[in-house]
Amino acid sequence: MTQSKSRVVSINSRSTKTKSAPTKLFVLDTNVMMHDPTSLYRFEEHDIFLPICTLEELDNNKKGTLEVNRNARQASRFLDELVKGFDNGIDEGIPLTKASGGAANGRLFLQTEPLSVQLPASFAAGKADNEIIAVCLHLRKKEPKRHITLVSKDINMRIKARALNVDAEDYFNDKVLEDSDLLYTGMTELPADFWEKHSKGIESWQQGGAMFYKIIGPIVSKLLVNEFVYTEVDTPFYARVIAVEGKVATLQTLRDFGHHKNAIWGITARNREQNFALNLLMNPDVDFVTLLGQAGTGKTLLTLAAGLQLTLDQKIYNEIIMTRVTVPVGEDIGFLPGTEEEKMTPWMGALEDNLDVLMGADNDAGEWGRAASNELIRSRVKVKSLNFMRGRTFLNKLLIIDEAQNLTPKQMKTLITRAGPGTKVVCLGNIAQIDTPYLSEGSSGLTYVVDRFKGWAHGGHVTLQRGERSRLADYAAEIL
Repeated sequence: MTQSKSRVVSINSRSTKTKSAPTKLFVLDTNVMMHDPTSLYRFEEHDIFLPICTLEELDNNKKGTLEVNRNARQASRFLDELVKGFDNGIDEGIPLTKASGGAANGRLFLQTEPLSVQLPASFAAGKADNEIIAVCLHLRKKEPKRHITLVSKDINMRIKARALNVDAEDYFNDKVLEDSDLLYTGMTELPADFWEKHSKGIESWQQGGAMFYKIIGPIVSKLLVNEFVYTEVDTPFYARVIAVEGKVATLQTLRDFGHHKNAIWGITARNREQNFALNLLMNPDVDFVTLLGQAGTGKTLLTLAAGLQLTLDQKIYNEIIMTRVTVPVGEDIGFLPGTEEEKMTPWMGALEDNLDVLMGADNDAGEWGRAASNELIRSRVKVKSLNFMRGRTFLNKLLIIDEAQNLTPKQMKTLITRAGPGTKVVCLGNIAQIDTPYLSEGSSGLTYVVDRFKGWAHGGHVTLQRGERSRLADYAAEIL
């Protein structure tokens, strides 16, 4: 959704007497450009205004290796190309049509004159946020017939702007969804009358230990490939959609990983969603898996169990690589000694805890047997830092991205495109626990890939809903 889409309608509805509503003028805060350098081209037919302090803040943030520093440099390069290729007076605005490839038809205005607005005494002078708000007041005074809107990722700045009757809003172009409750869950409950409405022309056959059903009916249009369907009315039925062709869908029944005979490294599925997740994780034809769920739903344990089975027993992958964003929950503890893997160790407590569970499953091996298994497992499980991923290619690896909700869409793209032939990527996370500044449930890289990959024949998603850690953890997650 572009910044202007949800606003144009309201403008037109207020001005039904005129043939065309006047375009808006959006004043951009620095953090918008540092969050998304392409934001200059995301406002369709509306104009953009950049205060001089925005350019100064971009300049102050261009040095460094963080994502925001790279974005500041990229935004500066975009501005340089726009200004360099425009010979006419900047006061008239720089057209964005050519640079944006037709995506934006407005103009870019830069501040070229001093302000003539006095802010209230309570607003500290010389502060960049207050100067940008002053620019908005100046523009409103200069162009009273035009709708002036401040766009900022800073909540407090938006509150201050509204206190002075300046229209302010968040940058929502990068939001995949307005409401996280609308996010694809990877599963659909079949209606109680499913078999009655879809029994006409149904075909079924058995192959490779699974039952296949070819169905025709009203529900087919709502199904996606690799989506799980289930019903627990009368006889429970669990299946995965393996193909949707026009008005025909093909369903395949699932392997029951809740039964002990199908245990994966001593781990069995404790609920319906865990069974769905293991069916995706153990399927070598599914290259990309995303698992969402609150703490204690079993995301990491199921993924590691499946990874060890596929790596050590079935030898489909030759190594498990685990990585995550190093965003601290509390205060940063400073620099960490040692190699890359040793530096990442404090961040990988979840890996250690789950490996202890998996290695403790075999009680008959004895102390020496467990020690040998421990050494073998740790030789196949590698911990890598995100900082050194750019430019790498993983061949026949299982790449696990933990705490993926803290990744931006751009970082997520960088990681997933590391996958070479024979590599499977699994993203784990809980979008209710985002620690990265300026990221929300709607704009997280994890939300982004769940929405973009749904329906792909080699990708699958499951939202785990029931906690299985302990009764204490489940109760705490519910009431706290």
